[in-house]
Amino acid sequence: MGMMHRRTFFKATTGIVAAPFISKYAFADDTIKVAAIHDVSGVLDILGKPMASMVAMAIDEINQAGGLLGRKIELVNFDTQSNNQLYGQYATEAATRYRVAAVFGAVTSASREVIRPILRRYKTLLFYSTQYEGGVCDRNIFCLGTTPGQKTVKIVPYAMKKFGKRVYTVAADYNFGHIVSKWHKKVVEENGGKFEGVEFFPLEQTDFGPTLKKIQSIKPDLVMADLVGSNHIGFFRQWTAAGMSGRIGLASTIFGTGNEQLFTNPAEHNGILTSATYFPEIDTPQNKEFVARAAKVTGTDRSPINELPAMSYYAPKLWAEGVKAAGTFDRDKVIQALEGNLTYNGPGGPVTVDGKCHHVSHDIYIAQAKNHSFELLEKYDQLPPSDTAAVCDLAANPNDTKQYVLGN
Repeated sequence: MGMMHRRTFFKATTGIVAAPFISKYAFADDTIKVAAIHDVSGVLDILGKPMASMVAMAIDEINQAGGLLGRKIELVNFDTQSNNQLYGQYATEAATRYRVAAVFGAVTSASREVIRPILRRYKTLLFYSTQYEGGVCDRNIFCLGTTPGQKTVKIVPYAMKKFGKRVYTVAADYNFGHIVSKWHKKVVEENGGKFEGVEFFPLEQTDFGPTLKKIQSIKPDLVMADLVGSNHIGFFRQWTAAGMSGRIGLASTIFGTGNEQLFTNPAEHNGILTSATYFPEIDTPQNKEFVARAAKVTGTDRSPINELPAMSYYAPKLWAEGVKAAGTFDRDKVIQALEGNLTYNGPGGPVTVDGKCHHVSHDIYIAQAKNHSFELLEKYDQLPPSDTAAVCDLAANPNDTKQYVLGN
């Protein structure tokens, strides 16, 4: 199949602009507003577009089913253009001008840390759906993304067993990459391996030639590549062009979250190991139906829905479960309801809230990229957010707002 240009992927989000727009329910008097804040354009649009698309799909489904507590949900969308300053501006606007009941969004950890204190100050509930480094402990946020204690601890030993025990890491140069690389080192050494080093790259980086030469001189058995965004796809293309495919193992905890398997050719991605809580290839009737619905929204015949947009779809559905259990849209009562270990059974499997740390359990898969798709190799059922739960107890410390650094 010929490749599709990433800027034509998501027809459902083409109306999102720097200023917000409101969904079709904007003019009803009996609506409750929520907001989505994502990088729909800019260097991180490869991640943000499908996330925004799936929030919108979830809200539409809630409305089509009659809304919540007899009221329609009105979605206000913001495009931050991959600019963290706009994240702060739009979070404030969502909370004060629109008085939304909840915000779904932030893509990177850096953008999350911009909006998290703002929304806490205004008592506006935040749902964060991106895989991240773990450790956020804050009663005003629920994190649906996977953490290293759910993914790194599984894929690194699996990849070491397949490729060998000498491991080098390349990662994005912000808090996600820095903390996850510490997890790589920890897990490599706990499994009898040797951590050969790490190199970090800004999101704007496109030339990886010097790094590839360094890797060729080090000759590790395995490279863990936790690189983020459309520019970093260049690493995988240049890796193949340098003749390194098949010579050194390549694995990632994040490959596929930017649909890298769709924007590279099979020679550039076949055999790369990755891990996620959701793949479109999950073979269940519920997921097949979800993939078909998502294809109509995105306007593609291949599903661009991976873990990040899947969890972005889960987030409004989980919030809705909290609203129904609470019998109100009141923030504090919805938080209390979600803290009762509520479960949402989504197309990739169930997620259950850990009420003490506001993270969720996940089914975790290990897969390998193959011909613009993924072959599922291993499944681990309902792994708890044990890393964050070990340091975060909001039942005992409800005013905690820290992000703990895990993996040291």
